Amino acid sequence: MIRGPAVSCVALGAMSTPDAARRVPGSVEELQATLGAHAYLADRGLATAIHLALSLDKPLLLEGEAGVGKTEVAKVLAELLGRRLIRLQCYEGIDASQALYEWNYARQLLAVRALDASEAERHVEDLFGPEFLVERPLLAAIRAGSGAVLLVDELDRADDEFEAFLLEILSEFAVSIPEVGKVAAESPPAVVVTSNRTRELHDALKRRCLYHWIDHPGLDREVEIVRARAPHVREALARDVAEAVARLRSLDLAKLPGVAETIDWANALAFLGAERLSPETARDTLGAVVKDHEDQGLVTPRLAEVVGERDG
Repeated sequence: MIRGPAVSCVALGAMSTPDAARRVPGSVEELQATLGAHAYLADRGLATAIHLALSLDKPLLLEGEAGVGKTEVAKVLAELLGRRLIRLQCYEGIDASQALYEWNYARQLLAVRALDASEAERHVEDLFGPEFLVERPLLAAIRAGSGAVLLVDELDRADDEFEAFLLEILSEFAVSIPEVGKVAAESPPAVVVTSNRTRELHDALKRRCLYHWIDHPGLDREVEIVRARAPHVREALARDVAEAVARLRSLDLAKLPGVAETIDWANALAFLGAERLSPETARDTLGAVVKDHEDQGLVTPRLAEVVGERDG
């Protein structure tokens, strides 16, 4: 569930595949084991989706609640494959220029000032050469090709127009820059697209991708995840925390805690020397797991219920 950022048609300083790049695991079982060795415990369904996406060069769309490990998939894939991680963080109002490329206007201005008037007129086209091009994540991913893992994070935050633009890029992995020419990946990067489903993504993009929903893990799996990511946390404390988080998720909270919060809470308690979770230690460290003021007001009077009663 969760872990413990090409060759182009023109000379743009294109990157070759890193020497450290490693092969894609040859089976679902091998991939699942390799993910586990990197402290990411994926169930069979998720491991199968990742394996197919890598083997078939298909983007992988991951949806689920915040904090369940969607972003970590891209991070651990870059790590285990020895590829560059390129992250495009989406937000309201993002547009193509912010995601693809822009010109270094300050450097262009300095170049113009270094020339006299006659030279500037003769060299005006040179001001839009590759050395003045500033690549953003999508262009960087196109140039890196199979040497990269492209993470398009929280696509649901962007608007419909940007989603349509991204679909075009994912379909071709090529872009035409008027002043430079066509830039295309010889082989595509691995692509992970995440969404917290604050809005519905369009069917056209979903058809382009393989799809997997990541849910909150079961109790035993969440304990395993905490132990994998924070081995210094004792099993008894990890189980106490996982059980308490499961109870928190049953409450009517505005922001349900994800697996990331479970790990944060266990780490905070272990750092303070707690052997087990109690109402007192839960109150002291509540900000590690409940990160909304109104939610804290709801949870605080019910800490004994959230922690649960234990014999002895």
